Amino acid sequence: MQLVDNNTFLQQLGALFESTKDKGTIWLTYKRLTHDGDDTVMKEGDGSDGSREYPCIVRVTDGKKVKFSTKILSIDLDKFHSAYGALLKSSMTTLRKRDKKREKQRAEQLAKRKQRIAEPVVIDGPKRGNGRRKRQRQVKAALKHADMKERVAKREEARAKS
Repeated sequence: MQLVDNNTFLQQLGALFESTKDKGTIWLTYKRLTHDGDDTVMKEGDGSDGSREYPCIVRVTDGKKVKFSTKILSIDLDKFHSAYGALLKSSMTTLRKRDKKREKQRAEQLAKRKQRIAEPVVIDGPKRGNGRRKRQRQVKAALKHADMKERVAKREEARAKS
């Protein structure tokens, strides 16, 4: 892994975005750097008051050949973030759009379910004789429908509270 300064890092990152414009993947890792190669023992009093500032490290790889990183001090963090954010925004134009087909199906199913809940179950037919079993099924469906409405109302009430 090659450690470079911030400006060189941004230039190389821009070039890497351009090289993988048609096809490819880039992994960015952003971490707090706690030590410079030596093993450090974290003590209870060490950094607990928040006065100690740690630098950040940003690593980039394409998974094959290219690997480089940069160390960002807390003083340069705002300047680096503005340049880094602008570079990311300008390179996000090559991303593929989501396939919204599945989302559309789910939305249609949800709309059908809500419509079915809103419609009352009609009970018709004779209480005795021909059509009695049909009426019993309709009564059972109406009870089930009322129970479902009750559960949906409770669920929406719980969502509103949280």
